[in-house]
Amino acid sequence: MSTAVALPPGPARRISDLLSSGFRPRVKAKRKPMDQSRTDEDQQLVARTQEGDVAAFDQLVVKYTPRLYGLVYNMTSNHEDTNDLLQDVFSKAYKSIRGFRGKSSFYTWIHSIAVNMTLNFLKKRGRRFNLSLDDVDASIQNDKEFLELTQSSSPVREADLSELQVRLNEAMQKLSDEHRAVVTMFHIQGMPHAEISKILNVSEGTVRSRLFYANRQLQNYLEEFRKNPVS
Repeated sequence: MSTAVALPPGPARRISDLLSSGFRPRVKAKRKPMDQSRTDEDQQLVARTQEGDVAAFDQLVVKYTPRLYGLVYNMTSNHEDTNDLLQDVFSKAYKSIRGFRGKSSFYTWIHSIAVNMTLNFLKKRGRRFNLSLDDVDASIQNDKEFLELTQSSSPVREADLSELQVRLNEAMQKLSDEHRAVVTMFHIQGMPHAEISKILNVSEGTVRSRLFYANRQLQNYLEEFRKNPVS
């Protein structure tokens, strides 16, 4: 089955900006911590689920499926594998939720299950596939940043961005599973270092070092775009 990483235009552009900077130190806006209202809502749904309310867990599934789908798909590069893994992730979460004590947020807990199960799956499966642009996720066409970009872009700009997406998709495939995971969580899903460290159960320093190494690898793969960034 042909597969490809569905890297949306928004993250593709952000990674391009990073690569074109040559990794010069610069001041970055601090990423916002998790919304407290989301945490409170999750706690209520978890408590109801632990009391046997299946409908409450269904709400958690509906709430987290889109984000987890994007995370797992960008790691597996395969829709069928992603669908199967999500079923396994939520099945494990449901069976384990009575033991969830809230030492971390449900957000961190469910993402940790998803990432670890996906990494284990990739180790067993092996991860070399031929790329096919025909399998790029159709949902990209509804991405807000994609719509804003295409409404204000010239034909040349659009062609350059399309080529950038192709190169980034190919470069992402060359990263190790662990490095692709941190790139997906940081650049594509916008998670802060602290949240990623909790999900992976590693220090923030380890997250930063993995991200730095992955960025360096992407920079090497995309040397042409580093020298001639999309404008």
